[in-house]
Order: sequence, then structure tokens, then C-alpha cells
Amino acid sequence: MRFAGSAMRLAAVALSGLAYPLGFAPFGLFWLAPLTLAVLYGCWLKASVRQAALQGFVFGLTMALSGVSWIYVSLNQFGNMPAPLAAAAVMVFAALMALYPTLVGGLQACMGPKSLALRATLVIPPLWVLGEWLRGNFLSGFPWLYLGYSQVDTPLAALLPIAGTLGVSLLAALGVGTLVAFVYLSGRLRRLSGLVLLGLFLSTALIRIPGFVQPAGDPISVALVQHNVSLTDKWQSHKANAIAKDYLGDSEPISGVDLIVWPEGALPAYVDEIDSRFMVRLRDHEADFLLGALAREALTPESAYYNVAIGVGEESVLYRKHQLVPFGEYLPMSWLLAWIVDYLSIPMSDFSPGPLPQSPMLLAGHLIGVSICYEDAFSHVINAALPQAQVLANLSEDAWFGDSLAPHQRLQMARVRAIETGRPMIRSSNNGLSALIDAKGRVMVVAPQFVRTVVRGRVQPMTGTTPFVRWGNLPTLGLCVLLLGVGFWRRMLGGS
Repeated sequence: MRFAGSAMRLAAVALSGLAYPLGFAPFGLFWLAPLTLAVLYGCWLKASVRQAALQGFVFGLTMALSGVSWIYVSLNQFGNMPAPLAAAAVMVFAALMALYPTLVGGLQACMGPKSLALRATLVIPPLWVLGEWLRGNFLSGFPWLYLGYSQVDTPLAALLPIAGTLGVSLLAALGVGTLVAFVYLSGRLRRLSGLVLLGLFLSTALIRIPGFVQPAGDPISVALVQHNVSLTDKWQSHKANAIAKDYLGDSEPISGVDLIVWPEGALPAYVDEIDSRFMVRLRDHEADFLLGALAREALTPESAYYNVAIGVGEESVLYRKHQLVPFGEYLPMSWLLAWIVDYLSIPMSDFSPGPLPQSPMLLAGHLIGVSICYEDAFSHVINAALPQAQVLANLSEDAWFGDSLAPHQRLQMARVRAIETGRPMIRSSNNGLSALIDAKGRVMVVAPQFVRTVVRGRVQPMTGTTPFVRWGNLPTLGLCVLLLGVGFWRRMLGGS
């Protein structure tokens, strides 16, 4: 019977892990992500250290396999990795991601079987958030599917400019832990858990965003040029001129806008290869331009290559991408993993990182904080341009993800960055979900996927500094440590 019960709990956490990503874009079932964690927390309270670690691993594995399944698309369909090897690579990656909930499960169980209330309310929630933070920073980081992202369309989003995504994760996790304690406990402790849960619900419903930021001047008019260039065509050198002419041909007739934005790598060429006459035509246009390209610098004994954004206004300026994509833009631990390159045909996959911070670009009369693709998943990279930047812009190439969950998840993260910083976000993607997002995270205009189009709209530049921009994740991490300290102190005093 004990074995049957353990098997049932493993099945429950496996199904919960599979369902967890449904709480995020494009599904938007925001209530489901906390609910699946409630199942996991409940199973942890009845498990030994070994069982809890195994349950955490199973939850994390199924969560990664369902939530970031697009990695297989990138490796197999666009990286030309053989299907069995791509599947194996995804499984290994998912197993690595599962190590974080494994660690959380094992650590919380170390408090023993009698401390149910303490574990559910003061130990598991902060450990879960510390696990998210560690996953987002260790070995270059993978800050995907944070619990806080699922709450962008709930009242909890009002906390984003104050405490950021991890702060929202913590409050949601505390609510989950209190709910689990209410279900599992009885008597005075159950009534106390009910009151705490009611207090969390009421405080969440009453949260309002204070006025940390204010409009800076008039709105600017923006045009996003989305050409849906296939990756096969994009990196064939003999097609580079035709691609550049297409972008220019669609952009020159545009009038009445302040800024025209092309996506990441729109010009599949090095900056020093771009014809000076082409750049003159951009400068002669009534609008400023922001576009993606490549850059190289001669070094000794070898050259450095960069994924860059070019701002064309009164002067031409470069932003060099800082947060590179492992295996896509650089090879981590190349001394050990160089063999992987033999199975991939990803062009331009040996970039160097640019510095951090880099100055915002002066375009359309305003300072614009630029990022490239994957970087908008990292709040510290976005925050580095603030508070000087009045608008955020991200140039992306989402064709690597095909028709998968990734572009929708990335748009959701961009919305969160806008709310955290109190800045509008301009998001230009090669093959879809190019969007203009206001400072409250609302998508004002969005281009459909897999079509060639030009979308136009307006964004309101903002000034001011949110607490999250000023302090980052430090207050949330400190609160996590404090909660854990109280929990272990109470456990030493014999609390339950």
C-alpha cells in the first residue's frame, strides 16, 4: 500500500508538471500554475527526503519537457541535428532544469514530518523562489517559466514594478503554501491559515500601482517592418543584397512616423560590408531607424564577432548583444562540448558578448534602451539601460522556434519587462508577434506570425525609476532568506 501511495503521488506530480506551462502564454490559464504547485507542495508534505527529491525531479522534468519543447524544434528543424540526438539533448536539458525543484524538495523535507505548517508557509515558498533565481543565473541562466510570469494579467501584476517577477512568484507561492496548510491542518492552525489566506487574497485585490513613472514628452510613432525571411534564405550570402533591398523598399515609402524598426539580423551582413549608399538612404529618410546586423573587430590573434543593433539617427551607433544564447551564439565549456557543433548547422554561432551596461540610443528624440532577442528574459540586462532610457526596444529572431510556444512565452516576458521598468517596449521580430507594448504591459498592436507585414502604432516615452529598477531582486531574495530563517528558528523551538 505504501508503494502504491508513492506511485500515485509520483503520477500526480508528473501530471502537474505537464500542466504547469498551461498557466503561461499562449494558454493564459493563470490559475493553473499555482494549482499545480499546490499538488506538488501537498505531496512534499507527506514525503521523506528521498521521496520529495524524486517528486521534485519528476515535476521539473515534465514541466521542462512540455514548457520548453521548442528546443527540439530549434535543434532538429533549424539546427539540422538528427531527431534522436535532438530528442536526447532535450531530455538532458530537461533533466538539468529538474535539478532545481529536486533540490527544493529535498531541502524542505529535511525539516521533518511534523513541521507541516512551517514547511508549507515559511520554507517551501522561499525555497521555490530561490530555486527560480538560481536557475535564472547559474551557468548563464535560463529564466523561463517563472511562476510570476503566469500572473501578468492578474492583480498581482501591480507588484512587478515594486518587486519584479520573483517578487510576484514569492507572493503567489506563499498563497499556494497557505492554501496547502489550510487543507492539511486542523483546529487552530487551520483557522489561522484560513485568515492568512484571506488576508493575502484581499491585499492582492486591493493592490494598485503607485505613480513611479511619468510621461516624457509626446508619444512617438513607430513602424515595425516584419518580413518573415526564412532562415534558409537569410544566411545565404548571395541573397543578402536582395533581403536588404526588400527591407529598404518597404520602409522608404513609410511616412508620418518617427522610428522604423527592423528585427534582429535584418541585414545578414557585417557592418563594414554595408554599402555607404545604403546607409545614406536610411539617414535621408524622415524617420530614424533601428535594425539588426552583425559586426566584427580585428583582434590579435583572432577576430571578435558580435550580434548588433544599429541605430541610425543624427549619428549611427551600435549596441552589442551581451547575453548570448548557449549553443546558439556561443558554445559553453567548448573543451568538453565541441563535438555538438558537428551536428549543428547554426550560422554565426561563435559570438563574443558585448559590455554591460551600454548607453541608450538617441532615436526619434528619445533615449531608447536596446536589447536583442533572448536578452529580454533577463531583467538585469534590461535594467542596465535605466533610468536613462525612456523607451525599450527588443530586436528578435523567433524563426528558430517555428510554430511553438516560445514566441508567445517571449511576448509575455516582454510585457512583464515593460511593467517592471515602467517603460513601453517595442518588439520587432522577423516572423511574427512583433508588437508595441505600453508601460502597463498592454499589447497595443501585434503582427501575426509567419506573414510579411508592416505594423504601425504609437508609444509614450516614460521617465522615472521604479523600485525594481533601483533595487532589482535584492529585497525579494532578502525576504526569502528572512522567511527561511524564521521557519528554521520556529522549528528549533519545536513549532509545527
